[in-house]
Amino acid sequence: MSERLRSTIEALPRLRTVVIGDIAADEFLYGRVARVSREAPVLILEYDSTEVVPGGAGNAAHNVATLGGRTQLFGCVGRDPAADRLLAAMRAATIDVRGVVRVRDYATPTKTRVLAGGIHSAKQQVVRIDRRQGEVPARAVHEAWGARLERALTSCDAVLISDYGGGVVTGPLVRSVRQALRRRSDRRVPVLIDSRYAIDRYHGLTASTPNEAELEAMLDVRIDDDARVLERAGRTLLERTRMAAVLVTRGSRGMALFEPGRLTVHIPIFGSDQIADVTGAGDTVIAAMTQALAAGASFEDAARLANVAGGLVVMKRGTATVSRDELRLAIEHDR
Repeated sequence: MSERLRSTIEALPRLRTVVIGDIAADEFLYGRVARVSREAPVLILEYDSTEVVPGGAGNAAHNVATLGGRTQLFGCVGRDPAADRLLAAMRAATIDVRGVVRVRDYATPTKTRVLAGGIHSAKQQVVRIDRRQGEVPARAVHEAWGARLERALTSCDAVLISDYGGGVVTGPLVRSVRQALRRRSDRRVPVLIDSRYAIDRYHGLTASTPNEAELEAMLDVRIDDDARVLERAGRTLLERTRMAAVLVTRGSRGMALFEPGRLTVHIPIFGSDQIADVTGAGDTVIAAMTQALAAGASFEDAARLANVAGGLVVMKRGTATVSRDELRLAIEHDR
């Protein structure tokens, strides 16, 4: 299997992935704990630096790029300083952002994480501040993409849809993507979706990658270590959505891959279960799986490659990515 995974990794730079979804700015504000305030029982932090990285669908696109693939991103941001910094970061990551629409009277969704620590200690997250963006004018955004999305779909190798509940991803949009791809005669293009709040809304795609908490919330069940509950839940989602596969990510318990007519494949966590940060790990998983399927990998091989990528990224702090070299090295050492 390791030889197949290595061959898949080598094929990634040839692939073009269209990423569609809700874009956010992940802002990290770093500081050092100086003392406790005399005004209130709170810590005083001495500011050090600020970093802005792509979040949401932007992070999925970033992961595609760091794995060696070429990506076109379709979404929207505001006309504000957060968008300026975010677009600069995405261009620096070699993401094609010509499909990112700048919307007037719309605030770019921003998640600010304040991290603090001592001189010789790792920075820990102290607080997170979310800035609400208001309602996304989905139809206007889709119209602004115009023929650019249509052209991208005619030449891409895969489509990754990232639905964070921001409003960009809609049922009609997903149906129009499927219709555009059906008109292609050159190849079958995998379409994967990651939906935080509506995992059973989309049907007939290649695969979805919900986490266990999302699956539990949808079915009002508690899985924990109960294999029978997990089996029923995964099969229920598979039947409801008519996906070709469902990959459930389970944190320290690994992953479970469901396909119609096949036994469930349980994949143990890769690496250590001493997780540093799960921020954006789902974006890494779906980016790796999408590209692996585009390269011709089976669902199981694609899931195993995504499991390695996810295991690597959770050992990093912040909204992190995994490179193709890191992935190749991890596969070789895991033989």
